[in-house]
Amino acid sequence: RWCRSGGGGSGMSSRGPWSCAYERGPAPSQSSIEALRGPYAVSQTSVSSLSATGFGGGTIYYPTSTSDGTFGAVVISPGFTAYESSIAWLGPRLASQGFVVFTIDTLTTLDQPDSRGRQLLAALDHLTERSSVRGRIDASRLGVMGHSMGGGGTLEAAKSRPSLQAAIPLTGWNTDKSWPEITTPTLVIGADGDTVAPVSSHSEPFYQSLPSSLDKAYLELNGATHFTPNTSNTTIAKYSISWLKRFIDNDTRYEQFLCPLPRPSLTIEEYRGTCPHDS
Repeated sequence: RWCRSGGGGSGMSSRGPWSCAYERGPAPSQSSIEALRGPYAVSQTSVSSLSATGFGGGTIYYPTSTSDGTFGAVVISPGFTAYESSIAWLGPRLASQGFVVFTIDTLTTLDQPDSRGRQLLAALDHLTERSSVRGRIDASRLGVMGHSMGGGGTLEAAKSRPSLQAAIPLTGWNTDKSWPEITTPTLVIGADGDTVAPVSSHSEPFYQSLPSSLDKAYLELNGATHFTPNTSNTTIAKYSISWLKRFIDNDTRYEQFLCPLPRPSLTIEEYRGTCPHDS
C-alpha cells in the first residue's frame, strides 16, 4: 500500500484528502484482465440462509493467500426470479484477481430493487462483521454489483451508503430512472438487445442521471441480451475487474483499460465515460 496527498480533484469520493493505493497482484495486461482466472488461488465457503440476517445466504469466494494483506470486497445480487447460481461465475473470476466476493440469494426471488439494495448492504455487513473471512477484508473498500433488479438494487445500495467505493449494475432494472444522489463511482452495463430492461429506458437514463462530476461510465454490450450477464462473459469481466481495481483498490495501473474510452468493437456497442478519473 502507498499513499499520497490528494490534489483536490473534482471526483466525488469518500477517500478524503489522502489517497491510498492498494495494489494487489502483478502489473495487469489485456490478457490478464481477460483471463478466466487471475493470479490468486481461490477458496470458497457457504453462508446458510439460517445464519444470514437480512438476505438469503450465499457463497463467499476469497483469495487463499494472506501474504498480500487485506482485500477489498464485493457483494453481487441476482435478478428477479433468479438465484445465486445465475451470477455465480463472477465469484471465482473476480476473487482470483484479488477481491473477496459474495454472491448472494435474496430473501425471496420476487424481491424488488429497493429490497435487493438493502440486502446487498446486509450482506456486506455480514461479510465484514460476522463472516469467517472478515479478517481478510478491508471494510473501508467495498463495492456492489447486481443483475437486472439486482442491478437496480445496486443503485439503491450506492444511494443509501455513500461510503461504497464502486457500483456496477448489470443490465439493471428499476422504476426509478434518476440517480443524482449517488457519489460512488459507477459503471453501468447495458445490452443492445435487452427487451426486458431496454437501455433506452433503464441503463442509459441511469447513467445520464448520475452527477456529471462523478467518475462514471456506460458500457453497452454488442450482440447481447438482458441475460448475457448470467453466463461467463469476457467483456463484462474485464471492465468490471478494471473498475473494481481502479476504485476499490485505487489501483491506477488499471486506468489504462478505462481511459482513453474503449472503442466500439465486436463486443462493445458503445462506451461513454468521464476521463481521466479524479477519484
